[in-house]
Amino acid sequence: MWKQVGEQLWRWRGVLIVAPSIAGVVIGLRVAGLLQPMELAVWDQFFRLRPPEPIDRRLVIVEIRESDVQQVGQWPMTDTKLAQLLDAIRQQKPRAIGLDLYRDLPVEPGYRELVKIFESTPNLIGIQKVVSNTAGAANNPPPVLSQKDQVGANDFVVDGDGKVRRNLLAVNNKDNQTVLTLGTRLALLYLAAENITLQEGKSADELRLGKATFQSLRKNDGSYVRADTGGYQILSNFRNLNQGFQKISMTEVLQGKAPSNLFRDRVVLIGVTADSLGDFFFTPFSGGWGGQLTDRASGVAVHGEVASQVISAAMDGRPLLWFWSEPIEWLWIGGWAIVGATITWSQRYRKASSRRVPLTAIGLLSASLGLVGGSYLVFLNGGWIPVVPGLLALTGSALVITTYMARAATSIRSVFSRYLSDEVVASLLETPQGLKLGGERRQATILVSDLRGFSAISERLSPEQTMEFINHYLAIMTEVINQYQGTINEVLGDGIFVIFGAPIQREDDTQRAVACAIAMQLAMTQVNAQTEQMGLPRVEMGIGLHTGEVLAGNIGSQRRAKYTVMGSTVNLASRIESYTVGGQILLSRSVLDQVEAIVQINEEMKIQPKGVQEPLTVYEVSGIGGSYNLSLPVEKEIIIELPQKIPLQYTVVEGKQTATSLYPGSFVTLGSHTAAIQVSYPVNPLENIRIQLLTNSRNSRGLRDTYAKVTHSDPAFPNLIWVRFTAIPPEVATLLEYLRYYSRVD
Repeated sequence: MWKQVGEQLWRWRGVLIVAPSIAGVVIGLRVAGLLQPMELAVWDQFFRLRPPEPIDRRLVIVEIRESDVQQVGQWPMTDTKLAQLLDAIRQQKPRAIGLDLYRDLPVEPGYRELVKIFESTPNLIGIQKVVSNTAGAANNPPPVLSQKDQVGANDFVVDGDGKVRRNLLAVNNKDNQTVLTLGTRLALLYLAAENITLQEGKSADELRLGKATFQSLRKNDGSYVRADTGGYQILSNFRNLNQGFQKISMTEVLQGKAPSNLFRDRVVLIGVTADSLGDFFFTPFSGGWGGQLTDRASGVAVHGEVASQVISAAMDGRPLLWFWSEPIEWLWIGGWAIVGATITWSQRYRKASSRRVPLTAIGLLSASLGLVGGSYLVFLNGGWIPVVPGLLALTGSALVITTYMARAATSIRSVFSRYLSDEVVASLLETPQGLKLGGERRQATILVSDLRGFSAISERLSPEQTMEFINHYLAIMTEVINQYQGTINEVLGDGIFVIFGAPIQREDDTQRAVACAIAMQLAMTQVNAQTEQMGLPRVEMGIGLHTGEVLAGNIGSQRRAKYTVMGSTVNLASRIESYTVGGQILLSRSVLDQVEAIVQINEEMKIQPKGVQEPLTVYEVSGIGGSYNLSLPVEKEIIIELPQKIPLQYTVVEGKQTATSLYPGSFVTLGSHTAAIQVSYPVNPLENIRIQLLTNSRNSRGLRDTYAKVTHSDPAFPNLIWVRFTAIPPEVATLLEYLRYYSRVD
């Protein structure tokens, strides 16, 4: 018996050693607070994925929008306007009115009138800032409301990443007196009409209210570590704040356009939502995975969330968020460490033939999906189960055991290499069925460049001359790319596809990619020196960059394969490049997020690439600071307004195809690189067009086509577009320069 036990212990020695070790490491990271940002990010994502809830019709928000500020003509608005607004609201007999505006000083005219409203409205709650701001001062409440004890605290709990995830129900002032927040006071006023009052719970940090029992948040509850839990805090079970409440503008209320029963028996909150007044907060609904923080919630909406959560929990039994104690969390982490170790260790004795199906990967993926999916289902029922620690324990234990088995394979390699070549040994030990195809997901920055107008130039060159130019161009560009540690993945004619982040990943991949793009544009001076020696016009290059997740690895067949990266990130980088003009570098938002502090942006533009549902914003970069200190030269182009328009005809180029329809037009202004064209058929910005000059039938007959990209248009001039030339034949360039010169002389 003991022998069998010993054999089983030895058989599963990897699990028994690795699982507790990895669990201990993950728990240590959890206790140190290093996992908190990631766990909060997952928590936020769960909120964004949760199906929308019906709006809470017990609350109405009266918004002071940007148009309202313009309507009243000043800010803060006068006491007269505020008194009129409050009077119009209270006539409908709401249960509670929350005034989310600081009003401790008169704003004449109308102060006496406003005081009378304050004195005669017992269900009106004003605000004060209890906790001192960064300047060391708090904001006082309206004096009349303070005397009548009709004031709530206007304080929020903001996490280190700038988001509000906790509701503050009460806060202690400098005299250690408890002050209820605005949302709490409004909720209690509403519930009082339902004969629901606040009751003490079983412990000092527990309160009962109707169907709900509130438990004050402690510093290590949920995924928080050593959080500041001053006052009385609970986790926010957010609705979508921008869609969860009925809203009406202040102007509509003042003009009598509010429905006659809109406010009756409801909680009414008055607050600013105008962008210029800046009363906004980030919440779990703001931003995405590592993206820009967007979708801000107004301060008045956050107050409404507090009131709604308290009322809904007390009356409807809407869940208050719960979480495990730390010992149960540790057991949870240990369990997933065991799962990851077991899945990986159990595959070590399988024959090579059975590994055609990646059982380990499938098992780990299934376990990961079960962990995330199960946690999400629990979240939908009001629970917070830690996701990131479990995933780390699962994958960490699997990685350690995989490493162990790889080292064991290395030992075997040292033995077999005495008899077999390194290549054969590698094939046997690492890829039993030949070269293993597939890859791994990782973050990478993709750089795609392409010469503008080279196809037109190459038509006039012999194959030998074309090869000579391309080799010269690629030799210069390769040197620059190697300098910035980029990986040239593909060269297609005059186009270059460069990877930063695969196969080797570095922290500054994105910065080096942008610096490389600028250095490549600067190196075009060397390229054009060769071009001029060949008697050819100068060439220009466009570059597009995008950062995102890619699949990096081997692709091909068992006989022939190559290392590459694939995915939508690659496609989007190529699409971004297609919108560039000569000498231009365009970045996606994902690139800019990582280099914004050190780059110089000239302008931004909206594009709509194929295969992308929503328009994207791209940014033109002209320089990068920091240790790179590179910048593109500023072109000062002389634009000539033509005394006589130059007739032409044009057609739109779609991809590599040109439309068959020709439309009449004419040059209105001319520069060496740009022009303004009067068109008869509209052309959208960033579209490419082919131009044929019609100066006179005899001389223009032999002129080659000119290509250009529409840079912008102006709604005020619907028949006028501005273009940048992408390919100008020498004879056309000579003719245009002649026309510019004599137009300037005139």
